[in-house]
Amino acid sequence: MLHTTQLYQHVPETRWPIVYSPRYNITFMGLEKLHPFDAGKWGKVINFLKEEKLLSDSMLVEAREASEEDLLVVHTRRYLNELKFLFERVEGISRATIIDLDAHQGNGHERDFMDDKRVYIMDVYNRHIYPGDRFAKQAIRRKVELEWGTEDDEYLVKVERNIEKALQEHLPDVVVYNAGTDILEGDRLGGLSISPAGIVKRDELVFRMVRGRQVPILMVTSGGYQKRTARIIADSILNLFGLGLIGPESPSILAQNSDTPLLPPAVP
Repeated sequence: MLHTTQLYQHVPETRWPIVYSPRYNITFMGLEKLHPFDAGKWGKVINFLKEEKLLSDSMLVEAREASEEDLLVVHTRRYLNELKFLFERVEGISRATIIDLDAHQGNGHERDFMDDKRVYIMDVYNRHIYPGDRFAKQAIRRKVELEWGTEDDEYLVKVERNIEKALQEHLPDVVVYNAGTDILEGDRLGGLSISPAGIVKRDELVFRMVRGRQVPILMVTSGGYQKRTARIIADSILNLFGLGLIGPESPSILAQNSDTPLLPPAVP
């Protein structure tokens, strides 16, 4: 029996490809303030973008909540296996790449897609922190393990070099980009030392390299355990917009030679 769903919706051209819901912001009688994760950072990002006159409420795409029937469709195959659901429901999607630049190893999606050759996983993470899942590492096709306190120059060169190789090895129909901000200097859980400017540049690198190959990209903002990460995420989105990497199609970006290095060669 064909499953019908209300999750898919037509998005007018007047709206931005930014999906947001106020329900993303978690509150519980003020107790959320005791947690190191800023549970309201997504609302702060949207407010920063509104202040910069980039967005208004009418320009956002609000996510629809999955019904029980929708979730059962996904769960019948594997726990929260969204990308396989995407393969089955969206025409033209048969190969995907996950670029995971959160400070922690992405062992969840790695275990989910352990034996799925359609999904190429690149993971760049602090080798010394949680979760250290050796079994899940078997699913990583391009693994970059970082040391404590890795800084901008080394980090950005490694990110660029490995994305280039990843896209050469497996050109996908879609890229899912995990843009964690727990790489920020001072994040006690991430243990790396990337500056705010370095995070903005990282996102720019990813978008330039993926968009330069005319591949759609979905960016998700995951880890980040300092209050200032919301401002950094907003600044990154503003930078991507200013460069024509998000928003209306930019001929200059699509025509760009994606084989041209974006950073000078430095770190081996």
